[in-house]
Amino acid sequence: MEKETATQYRQLALAMLRTGLFGFGGGPSVMPLFRVEAVDTYKWMDNEEFGETLAIANTLPGPVATKMAAYLGYRLKGWTGACWATLCHILPTSVAMVLLFSLVDAISGSEVVAGMIGAVTPVIAVLLAQMAYDFGKKAVKGFGWVFGILTFLIAFAALQGFDVHPGFVIIAFIIYGVFHYKLVDKWRSRQKGESS
Repeated sequence: MEKETATQYRQLALAMLRTGLFGFGGGPSVMPLFRVEAVDTYKWMDNEEFGETLAIANTLPGPVATKMAAYLGYRLKGWTGACWATLCHILPTSVAMVLLFSLVDAISGSEVVAGMIGAVTPVIAVLLAQMAYDFGKKAVKGFGWVFGILTFLIAFAALQGFDVHPGFVIIAFIIYGVFHYKLVDKWRSRQKGESS
C-alpha cells in the first residue's frame, strides 16, 4: 500500500513537472500536455472524462492549468494529492522566474529572443487547432452536424461579435447541454405525433 502510494505521488510529480516545464504560452496551450499525461501516459481517465473535466475547469475562475493539476492530484490522492500536483506543476515556472528575472532587462531587446518566440508560436497554434478539432468532433458527435455548426456559430458570434465574456458563453452552453436531449426527445415525439 505504501509502495503504491509512493508510486502515485512520483507519477503525479513527474507528470506535473513535465506539464509545468514544457507548457509554453499559458493555460489553454498546456492542455494537450495534460491530456497526454492523464489519458495516454498514466491512464488516470479516458479522453471523454478529460474533455468534461476541462470544460468544467474553464467555467471556474483562475488559471485552467493549476485547476487541472489540482483536480488530477485530488482524483488520485485527495487534498494532499491536489496540493502536491499543483506545487509540482508551478515549480518549474517559479524556479525559472526566480533564475531568469535578473536577465529580463538584458535580453528584452534581443533578436534571438524574438526569433525564439516567433518559432514557438506556430507550434502552439497547431496544438490549439488539434484540441479545437477534437472538441468540435465531440460536439458534432453529440449534437449532430446541424446543431454542432449552429452552436459554433452562436458561440463565435457571442464571443467576437457581441464581446460576451467567455465564462457566460460556457455557462449558457452547459445549461443548454443539460436540457438538449430532453428538447430533442420532445421535438421527435412531436414530429412522430404529427406524422401519424
